Amino acid sequence: MTKVPIKLLIAASGTGGHLFPAIALAEKLQEYKIEWLGVPNRLETQLVPEQYPLNTIAIEGFQQGLSLSSVPILFKLIASILAVRRILKQGNFQGIFTTGGYIAGPTVIAARSLGLPIVFHESNALPGKVTRFFGPWCSAVAVGFAIASKYLPGAKTVCVGTPVRSQFLHPAVDNALDLLIPNGVPLIVVFGGSQGAVAVNKLVRQSAQAWFDAGAYVVHLTGDNDPEAESLQHPQYIVLPFYDNMAALLRRANLAISRSGAGSLTELAVCGTPAILIPYPFAAEDHQSYNAAVFTEVGAALTFKQSELTLEILQQRVLDLLQSPAQLAKMGENAKAIGVPDSADQLAALVREVIGR
Repeated sequence: MTKVPIKLLIAASGTGGHLFPAIALAEKLQEYKIEWLGVPNRLETQLVPEQYPLNTIAIEGFQQGLSLSSVPILFKLIASILAVRRILKQGNFQGIFTTGGYIAGPTVIAARSLGLPIVFHESNALPGKVTRFFGPWCSAVAVGFAIASKYLPGAKTVCVGTPVRSQFLHPAVDNALDLLIPNGVPLIVVFGGSQGAVAVNKLVRQSAQAWFDAGAYVVHLTGDNDPEAESLQHPQYIVLPFYDNMAALLRRANLAISRSGAGSLTELAVCGTPAILIPYPFAAEDHQSYNAAVFTEVGAALTFKQSELTLEILQQRVLDLLQSPAQLAKMGENAKAIGVPDSADQLAALVREVIGR
């Protein structure tokens, strides 16, 4: 008799930080039949591989939080819960996996009302409000940083790291770096995650001439929301909105300048790339500062508040690091030490344990 595959609904929506770990997990669960749950007109409509059917529900506006103080929010919550329940029942799903965000709330409630097992993955050092509220409702909460467990009393937590895209696990992709960067020159990579970082971009452009004078090249990934992205032109400066082969780029980099979203930090750690971190100051509950602290405390990165970072400070600290290859090497080793390259395997094993019956 042919064994019927387990059906799993993955609820992940909105940003690369939510989507990439879920996609990495899905690639490990080849024996499962997987469908996706997302929101119309968000990043999942572009990133989710075609082999995973995409179900969408309209929950725009619910991202304000879990407060039920207004009637419109209450109605949106109820409607989204009923929509997810309908998808789960009609599809005969046997479990849920979610990476948080506002789509997780109605998904967890719907799954719990049907008695389905739920695995939640939280990538940030400070779990989000949704994770803290719903964590105890879940069968297991996988965390990317061990420190996150202390903020989740009552939840069954397991530290597995955060899965990265498969390109980060195969060093052979280094050969695919198709940017015109000479061998042996110092390379600084600047990126702000899937949302970009306009304030950081401006500071980097103002600082870059001193780095060029020191012989460095800069690859600057500006995102697509920076109106001044093309304002700096220089032979040692490569500006792109995004770059697909981040694994090869970060392995080649001598130094990264980055926001401190969990996804970006995970990629830096797996590649062993030393970094200057500038947490996004308007992130919910300042969670990027908590993420950055994990790297700073082990000597993998230097962290600066955006409000305190000046042109002179950024310019000089980068020059100091470029002139200290031993320090950069040590920072890279420290970063690699906290990376979890087999995170997707560990998370898949947890899902099989919880949703394998």
